[in-house]
Amino acid sequence: MGLIGSLILGCLAGFCAGKLMKGGGFGLIMNIILGLFGGLVGGWLFEQLGITWGGVLGQLGTAIIGAVAILWVASLIKK
Repeated sequence: MGLIGSLILGCLAGFCAGKLMKGGGFGLIMNIILGLFGGLVGGWLFEQLGITWGGVLGQLGTAIIGAVAILWVASLIKK
C-alpha cells in the first residue's frame, strides 16, 4: 500500500479509536493524528510479537489497536 493509502488508513484508525475509547479521546483532529502514529506503533508491536494480518482489513485492525493503545497512554498522561 502506498503512502496515501497508509495515511487514509491511519486517519480512519484514529477516528475509530476515538469512538472506541470512553469519553471520545481528544477530539476528531487529535484522534486522527494519534491514529497515524497508532498505525506505526501497532505495526511495530505486532511485528515484535510475530503477529501478521494480511490485507487492508488487517492493516486497519493493526492501526486501530495501535491507536487505541496510544489514546490510552495519552489519557493517562492527561490526568
